[in-house]
Order: sequence, then C-alpha cells, then structure tokens
Amino acid sequence: MTRKIIQIDEEKCIGCGLCASACQQSALKIIDGKAKLISNDYCDGLGKCMPKCPVDAISFSDIDVTFKEGNKKNDKETNTETIGCDCPTLNMKKIDLPTIQVAKEALSPARDISATTRDISVTAHGVSATAHNVREAETNLNQWPVQIKLAPVTASYFENANLLIAADCTAYAYGNFHNDFMKNKITLIGCPKLDDGDYTEKLTTILETNNLNSVTIIRMDVPCCRGIENSVKTALKNCSKMIQWQLITISTDGKILGERSLTL
Repeated sequence: MTRKIIQIDEEKCIGCGLCASACQQSALKIIDGKAKLISNDYCDGLGKCMPKCPVDAISFSDIDVTFKEGNKKNDKETNTETIGCDCPTLNMKKIDLPTIQVAKEALSPARDISATTRDISVTAHGVSATAHNVREAETNLNQWPVQIKLAPVTASYFENANLLIAADCTAYAYGNFHNDFMKNKITLIGCPKLDDGDYTEKLTTILETNNLNSVTIIRMDVPCCRGIENSVKTALKNCSKMIQWQLITISTDGKILGERSLTL
C-alpha cells in the first residue's frame, strides 16, 4: 500500500526547526543543520509541518509502505493492526473487556423519576452478584462550550476555578473520567493532531486574565498528544502567574500511566 510521506529539499532547508515543532508525531529532527525525517513509520502524512516552512522545502510523495511478513506476524501477536504507519497514534488494536451482563429489570426506567439509585444483578467472568443502591452515572460537566477553540478567554466560571485541559480521546479511554477528573473542575478539550493551529496563545490569555487555582493536563500515551501538553506548559511559562499544575497520562487501554505535579 502507498501513503503520503514528507520529502525535504535539503538545498532549500535552512534548519529553522519550525517543521519539527509543528510535527505532533515527533517524526522530524534537526540534524547537522537540516530537517530530517526520523522514520517513514512516524510520518502521518497530514502535512501540518508544510505551511510552517518559510522556504518551501517540504513536499509530500506517495511512498510504498507495505509491511514485511515479520511485522504482520508481530501485529497478530500484540492484537494490533497497522494502517501503513507504525506510530502508536495510528495503530489499531482490539481491547478485550470483561463480559458484563446486566439483569433486564435494571435496564427499565425507575418507577420514581426522582430516584438516582437502584439494585442491579451483574454477571462478570461467569460470577453473578447483586449490587445494591447503584448510583446512575451523572455528568460532571460544569460549563459550555468545552472545546478549546470555542471557549471564551474570560468567563465567570473561570474565577477561582480548577481548570482541566484534556485531549479528546482521554474521556473515551478512561471509563470513570467524569468522576475521577472532571468533578469540581472547568473542562476544556482539544485534539492537537486534528485541530488547526496551536492552543498556546489562547491558553496563555485564559491563564493570564482569570484567577485560576490549578491546571490539570490529561493526555494520551501517544506521540501526537505531546502537542496539548506542550501548549499548556508553554502557556503556563508565558503567563505572569505561579499556578500549580498536574500532568496525567492515560494509556490506550484506559490505565493511568503516570502523574506529575509542579508549579510554574
């Protein structure tokens, strides 16, 4: 199969590094004063680097990226499928979750519409049990809009708020996202890979013009997510305030891989 891969004209390249900064896949590095593609596997072909080049040294070509038999075997062993790119962002995999069967009566609406709990019978891994007074899931979204690109830079809900800035995918990968991360926070989300432009300037303005108590960054454990992490970190450095911040990384199968708290 073929896929679009970056081509760099080294005679034109001035080694400014703007393309490498724009690449969310970390596919480009400046080596010996020139931009170099580290590996075809890491180039996603979306071309976010292209408009950043001031000397028109970047183009894209269709390259044959058919995988060798050895790689195909490895894909089966790891329960993943490649789509012409070895970057973790674009590798597909099936996640095996426990089989959960809920008794039919638990699926019917509660008779008392004000009730928020009910008893349910659950079967998981062949073991049956009854859970009493199970609380139905409730939203912890405290404001609208949530997209970074759509959010205002000043709003009453930012006052003395704990701000959560999360990559879009994290809420789908981590099952209890609302309760564990969004509760009592103002939530902003974005995807640095698919959104046009950079969040840094807007986030700097939000941090600068509002009195925020803390900032929590949640990203996925994939290369393109470094874009949202770097944007928030740069905004924290650019603003004139000392704000406590925390970074949390989520794996593609929904596990917390690490947490780090600092003040900038």
